[in-house]
Amino acid sequence: MLKDVLQKLKLHPQDPLQIHGYQTYGTNEHLYLLGRALEDEGVNLDKTGLGNAFKNAYKQFRSDELPFAKLKIKLPDDRVFYVETNAEGYFKFDKAVKDLQDLTNEQGWLQLELAYDDENQKRLIKNNNRFPGQMLIPSRKAEFGVISDIDDTILKTGVTSLLKWRVIFNTLFTGVGKRTPFKGAASFYKQLHLGKSGNASNPMFYVSNSPWNLYHYLQAFIKHNNFPKGAILLRDFRTPFDRTPKPEKPHKQREIRNILRTYPDLQFVLIGDSGEHDADIYIEIAEEFPERIKAIYLRSVNHEKRVFRVRGLLERFELTPALLVKDSQTAAEHARELGLIQ
Repeated sequence: MLKDVLQKLKLHPQDPLQIHGYQTYGTNEHLYLLGRALEDEGVNLDKTGLGNAFKNAYKQFRSDELPFAKLKIKLPDDRVFYVETNAEGYFKFDKAVKDLQDLTNEQGWLQLELAYDDENQKRLIKNNNRFPGQMLIPSRKAEFGVISDIDDTILKTGVTSLLKWRVIFNTLFTGVGKRTPFKGAASFYKQLHLGKSGNASNPMFYVSNSPWNLYHYLQAFIKHNNFPKGAILLRDFRTPFDRTPKPEKPHKQREIRNILRTYPDLQFVLIGDSGEHDADIYIEIAEEFPERIKAIYLRSVNHEKRVFRVRGLLERFELTPALLVKDSQTAAEHARELGLIQ
């Protein structure tokens, strides 16, 4: 029995190590990076079929992390910083660093290099111990930012299904290439990304209550379906036995507030759906940050009671243009009338 427990606790020596650097956001003087150090479990999102989809989902949730590992962060100008992972293998680098915007590309992305820095590390490390990291700094020509939900906003998920069985089935048994985006959503997001000028490079932020374990799955979906690249902000995975204190505010509110406070001179468009709590969250944000929200778009899901409730909320809300829409074309027409897109 003890031998089995110890075997589960230790990392399997046959699996090489890797570092997942997440797409985050920062400023010219603020370097903010998130990621995780873990074993390579052989997840291959390009493989199709029900069996491969289930294997990938299983491997993403049973990942073997590398706790308290020392990592190195290298900027394009050869500046180097160091960070250590926590007990679950996650790392967060959140410090003041000057002159970052000049290192970004035309879209505002700062490309970094991540590596293990533990000299005593005797494990096989993938990619010659060189892993990419990326941080978004809004372009100087940005007209506004876009903050969007993912589930049932751009990705057909089924969060309103009984016991959320569709969410479970889609997550476990459907590969990235088989997941369905809402018709016209990618085109609408591209228009928002380009803005009224047609070359604005407006920053995109995808905020979801999905756990970080699904980061690469959702990143692949966004790329595969030609949505504009953006920061992807997920949450920690909590089990029923997790006794750590819950944050005072839910994940989505905290992330949106952080984005708005990070870019005080930028206005935003908020996009969600009527399935869960997006309407309440977005109205609360708009009331807390008057003059900062240019528009709110909520996709109408197939749930009569929730749609009725959201419609009632929006009828009483007059601070910001807010629309409950059935399709992306309606949202695009409204955005064009507001002067957000061409």
